[in-house]
Amino acid sequence: MFSGITDNRITIRPFLMELQKKLVRIVIIEDDDIIRESFATLINANKDYICVSNYNNCEEAIQKLESDKPDIILMDISLPGISGIEGIKRIKNVKPNIEIITVTVHEENDKVFDALCAGATGYLTKNISPKRMIEAINEVLHGGAPMSTNIARKVIRSFQKSTESPLTSRETEVLQHLAKGKSYTMIADELYINKETVRTHIKNIYQKLNVNSKAGAIEKATRDRLI
Repeated sequence: MFSGITDNRITIRPFLMELQKKLVRIVIIEDDDIIRESFATLINANKDYICVSNYNNCEEAIQKLESDKPDIILMDISLPGISGIEGIKRIKNVKPNIEIITVTVHEENDKVFDALCAGATGYLTKNISPKRMIEAINEVLHGGAPMSTNIARKVIRSFQKSTESPLTSRETEVLQHLAKGKSYTMIADELYINKETVRTHIKNIYQKLNVNSKAGAIEKATRDRLI
């Protein structure tokens, strides 16, 4: 009698373990308790996903990566301790295959691009619906890069140069090279002009953009989509 029960348990246990392996493992990093718990509830209500852990800071989540083995991480940007953007960099550095979706209230251009450049696969704002959250996770699993509509528009606009630039085509070229960190000598060599001509172009760029530094010129040109 007892041997039969033992045999059944031995048979069932691997089956249950196999079921658990098939679930998409998700970790949440969010310092707002209510939001964190609501995300966890939403995920666990889906038969294909499981919230294996949730944290209010990146440091603890990074320490538990080996045991949590997440497939996807939902992460806020503003967190106590290291920021979400720094957290993305650290996680991708040690576990590049983990997909990270930023879920935040921040919509500023620099936050969006910093997060994406750090390695985030998607960028969502916290006002999305529960249905959209599940759709976003599914998109990532199928190779997509989910973004809230307003964020997607920002990304698209960043690739569209302004057609009303005060800069000449040569000045734009010079500024593009400057933005890549190239020296005056390197720019001169690239464009087959002398270094004094580069200086003249840069002086004209500063005047037209009403700035007095390289950093100011690059920042304004980037913001106004001139480069």
